[in-house]
Amino acid sequence: MPIIINVDVMLAKRKMQSKELAAIVGITTANLSILKTGKAKGIRFDTLEAICVALNCQPGDVLEYVAEK
Repeated sequence: MPIIINVDVMLAKRKMQSKELAAIVGITTANLSILKTGKAKGIRFDTLEAICVALNCQPGDVLEYVAEK
């Protein structure tokens, strides 16, 4: 998939654990793990917004498009 999820990168930059982010955003750690590994088929805008608020970042910091070769 050409969309890369950079939640792990932002978590490391903010020195935050996945469990803490999941609690702040209001999703399970299992669902956050699915998102982080790129196995999610989609993400709701309100979830993306909550992640951005919690990590103090922009959607482009979390999602990245990489063209397939």
